[in-house]
Amino acid sequence: MAETFTFQAEIQQLLDILVHSLYTEREIFLRELISNASDALSRMQFEQLTNRDIVDPDAELAIRIKPDESAGTLTISDTGIGMTRDELVNNLGVIARSGAKAFLQKLKESSGSGAVLQDVIGQFGVGFYSVFMVADRVRVVSRSYLPGEQAYAWESSGGSTYTIEPAERDRRGTDVIVYLKDDAKEFLQTWKLKDIIRRHSDYIAFPIYVGDDQEATNRQVAIWRQDPKEIKPEQYDDFYKMLTLDWEPPLHRLHIRADVPLQFYALLYVPSSPERNILSPRKEPGLKLYARKVLIQEYTTDLLPEYLQFMQGVVDSEDLPLNVSRESVQANKIMVNLKKTLTGRVLADFKRLAQKNRDDYLKIYAAFGRFIKQGLAISPTDRADIEPLLFFNSTRSENPEQFFSLDEYLERRASNQDDIYYVMADDFYTASRSPHLDAFRQRGIEVLYFTDPVDSIMLMGLPDYKGHKLRNVDEADIDLRDVGELKDDTTPARDSLPEDTFKALRDRFAAVLGERVRDVRESKSLTNSAARLVSDENSAARNMYRVNRLLDREVELPVKLLELNPRHPLMHNLSHMIAQTPENSLIKLVIEQVFETALLQDGIHPDPAAMANRLTLLMEAATGTPAGELDYDTAEAPASEEPS
Repeated sequence: MAETFTFQAEIQQLLDILVHSLYTEREIFLRELISNASDALSRMQFEQLTNRDIVDPDAELAIRIKPDESAGTLTISDTGIGMTRDELVNNLGVIARSGAKAFLQKLKESSGSGAVLQDVIGQFGVGFYSVFMVADRVRVVSRSYLPGEQAYAWESSGGSTYTIEPAERDRRGTDVIVYLKDDAKEFLQTWKLKDIIRRHSDYIAFPIYVGDDQEATNRQVAIWRQDPKEIKPEQYDDFYKMLTLDWEPPLHRLHIRADVPLQFYALLYVPSSPERNILSPRKEPGLKLYARKVLIQEYTTDLLPEYLQFMQGVVDSEDLPLNVSRESVQANKIMVNLKKTLTGRVLADFKRLAQKNRDDYLKIYAAFGRFIKQGLAISPTDRADIEPLLFFNSTRSENPEQFFSLDEYLERRASNQDDIYYVMADDFYTASRSPHLDAFRQRGIEVLYFTDPVDSIMLMGLPDYKGHKLRNVDEADIDLRDVGELKDDTTPARDSLPEDTFKALRDRFAAVLGERVRDVRESKSLTNSAARLVSDENSAARNMYRVNRLLDREVELPVKLLELNPRHPLMHNLSHMIAQTPENSLIKLVIEQVFETALLQDGIHPDPAAMANRLTLLMEAATGTPAGELDYDTAEAPASEEPS
């Protein structure tokens, strides 16, 4: 005869929260029931190691899922440890019997977002009740592994009561019979069930059979839990293809099996490209998170810092506590330690690769270097681990494929050189032709090329390296007089303009350019270039312009000092023109072009195409058109703002 049990008053509210608030996908119910069955099988497996006095000792440890379209039911069966009458009351009524008020109170305190309630998750805990998302009624028939125990049935419609009564079951284990709602009959389709199993429970350690199939739907053996020595490279590649649908092999993989400070397994990949494959099932960044081979989160971004989110793969923890929905992980010390450990292992592996197999690492760096560089700005605590992963072109080589580390730069620094120097530009060749390099080349001082747009952001977290300050070669106060050694130059130097003549030239530049420059002055360092723009010592705007432009924000052109080379032929010619024909309209055109060329060389010209008309006029003048016949109205406005 059936016994009727009354749920506490809060249970209806509790079920409503579980069904409608904590689970985002209805199919999750199947994952939860399979997980419960797996827990029961694991406990049975342990009992078999120490106890042979059990029901059906030779029964296969397995899960069977049978849809019945005519009855509208879905049955999930296992040959696990089973439950007695009292265990049915305790396990399936535990929330109602002992914790409903406290559970609801914790949910209220956490704004319903899923509180830290790991004590109510387990075999037939909170997860079991997710079945009422799809069920009008649920009947659980279970027989304990203990000899002499009778089978019992637990039944509920999710209302205020449930019943328990004696039942018939020939073998040990549990049947969960789900009477599906009319709008949930899709879960009777075999292909649908198999798809859910492969996505959520593919690596459950026990076989899962669907319908009358004699072959398990799930893989059972998780590649990330296997000994790396036993896995062939093609197996790793096949798993990567299955995970990402990327048919290009990954650039790198990292297989981790750790016992301390906590036990976890991880198989991580560096994709072949930063471009996301449109066919890939991985639509968002994040790793697949498993707990004891059960998928908990499809996209977990809490396991690696933001700058390593390009990594693909899986993480499986034995000790991970979960929140009530199993759809997300508690923000606790274990999760923090797991992230810290994973991050450290990834960075250490990259460092090893950079040292032992630089060519392989540089392929990763070429594809994902800008992510790694951002780590210096957004994760300052990782700075020491990121710095060895940085590589740059430099004046050391004319080959754009040649990269050097910061340590290699320091090993080659010139005599009396304390600072690390860099030049910012849009690309390798622009950097190599920068007018700022004149003085450094003259003294044999190496300069790094920062040509990635994200380098401006990187510098926010890299003001120095091993006590050596990083300095932009456009800084106004750099003094190289005692650094390096002047190289012999067989090219005869042109005389510098006389002081009064240069003053007239300087004044004319200042009058034409106005507030677009902070000042105009004589350069002490330029040799082969006519002019350059330099930044004030405390000018923080020189990098922010590039950062804002990278972020597509409204930008204002930085105002810099303009240095003129009084020894350059162009300055001599222009000075002569000012003295002979001060009203010549070409003077203004040349001054504008000198200024905008300096902007272009620094990679900060807001609209390079706007120079085209002026350049045409200058070429006309150079090829013989008298200045008075030039159409100056076609020359564009001064470059001072971004084009509208």
